[in-house]
Amino acid sequence: MQPLFIGSHLAADFLNTAFEPHGEHVEVIGDGKQLLAWLQAAGVMQADQAAQFARKLGAKGLDAAAAEVRKLREWARTWLARWRSAPGRDYAADIEHLNDVLKSLSVRHEVARTKEGLERVTRFQIESSDELLAVLASAIGDLVTQEDPTLLKSCAGDGCTLWFLDRTKAHRRMFCSAAGCGNRAKVAAFRERQREQ
Repeated sequence: MQPLFIGSHLAADFLNTAFEPHGEHVEVIGDGKQLLAWLQAAGVMQADQAAQFARKLGAKGLDAAAAEVRKLREWARTWLARWRSAPGRDYAADIEHLNDVLKSLSVRHEVARTKEGLERVTRFQIESSDELLAVLASAIGDLVTQEDPTLLKSCAGDGCTLWFLDRTKAHRRMFCSAAGCGNRAKVAAFRERQREQ
């Protein structure tokens, strides 16, 4: 299964590495190889960094890292579901857990040439499973500190369990994608109107 990047935020795309279209479970990061593929597709790691990480951890280590990543994802899914429905609550235990994972975050700053000129960029150092988990926890931290919880939504499509951050101007986005679930909903509504005539 190809990774889906329809979440409009890395944290939402991370949650979407497991989903259940019509009750059938799909796991995007089932093992270490799939984890590396997703991290590269998501822009978390470059190819050379992923290769170095794979050499350092080995196949068993990568599979163990994938298991830890899945565990973090499911914890995040549970917490973010609560956070978006009741943003004002005290989430001290969840915040403490997130901060505990973030302790392993390791970054370096570099100056890079971009189209606009020179720019200071932050690069994550990912040489261990703990540092990898911290990068993903950082995305979750960005979501809960910089975004409106009411804009983190689950797709309204029948049987769809994908998440997204609604960045539309009017904040009326209902579906993971207009071409997928949005189109199916329009077709279903059209058929229903036809039956009523």
